[in-house]
Amino acid sequence: MNIILGIINIIVTFSLLVIVEKFFKKEGLYIWICMATIASNILVCKSITLLGFTTNMGNVMFGSIFLASDIMSEKYGYKDSRRAAMLGATSQVLFMIIMALALPYVPSEVDFGQESMMTLFPVNIRIGIVSVLMYLGSSLLDIQIFKKVKQRFPKFLWLRNNVSTIISSCLQNYLFTFLAFSGIYDVITMCTASNVASVLEIIISLAGTPFIYLAKKLTNEPKEIS
Repeated sequence: MNIILGIINIIVTFSLLVIVEKFFKKEGLYIWICMATIASNILVCKSITLLGFTTNMGNVMFGSIFLASDIMSEKYGYKDSRRAAMLGATSQVLFMIIMALALPYVPSEVDFGQESMMTLFPVNIRIGIVSVLMYLGSSLLDIQIFKKVKQRFPKFLWLRNNVSTIISSCLQNYLFTFLAFSGIYDVITMCTASNVASVLEIIISLAGTPFIYLAKKLTNEPKEIS
């Protein structure tokens, strides 16, 4: 059941991304990246089982960030992609600050959300800092690799899309896991979690390939900006 839902999730999420870009252009991609950055950090709290392995619900939404970044690089230029990455990191930091200010309030007797919010949005400085740095670093790396591969193989959109996304997302998985959870989990557990997440990211990246072609088709000639 989870596999079927996962396929539907990928199709719907990536389709919505293409639709948003179609109607709102690069501004739509800015909005998507900021939204997806926050949403993926919330969805990561839900664990699921796929083919006997435990993972979380944030993978597809996080993968859409790389797809949005690659669409931005392909159609609007690398300067806008870097700006989008900075906006995504900023939105993540602002969200964490807002939640850190909101959680200490003493709830009223009729409150029903405090306990759930304390579970979903705990203030963990170490994980928060690592999360922001790894997101920003992987996003900027994705943009740079995309640019280099395009310069070397300009005709192969699928190649630059997948090479940049797979390298960046997999590196992010391992670095985030080991930096955020060293001393909390053992090495084997962290390696297993990173391996499963990386395999899923590769599958999601490959699944996103038709959507970047669709996004490019549903527009005028791309404007190259370095």
